[in-house]
Amino acid sequence: MKKMKNILVPTDFSKGFQKTLDYAVELAKSLKTELHIVHVIEPMVFFSDVVTNKFGFNELPNELELIAEKDIEKISKNLIERDVTFSTTILHGKASDEILDYAVKNHIDMICIATHGQGNIENLLFGSTTEKVLRKAQCPVLSVRISV
Repeated sequence: MKKMKNILVPTDFSKGFQKTLDYAVELAKSLKTELHIVHVIEPMVFFSDVVTNKFGFNELPNELELIAEKDIEKISKNLIERDVTFSTTILHGKASDEILDYAVKNHIDMICIATHGQGNIENLLFGSTTEKVLRKAQCPVLSVRISV
């Protein structure tokens, strides 16, 4: 087995992320690897331009980006205090696809991901992001079970 250099930790900023991050930090420290913290902003589908203009939904993607940047900054401060080498990235697209693409492009050796996030009706119909990552990742995946 080759030496691990990079561990990817996707986040949706849910409560379960902190537990997942704790596992990843311990792994990173013991293996002397870099953590890659990634958040994916998924595309929004609106039913009508009338609704988006009337209620200001056109600004929602920008607001989500600002919120993500603030949350990533909090995570960064936490990791600096914990003396871990890391990078952060905000991506746009379908979460599972972006996570898997990032893993390949950045030579990720392991993905550490929570089993529960901020689910929605799509997860019930098409499967969760975690499930898709577990099935399609080209590297090992550590899934951290989160109590709801």
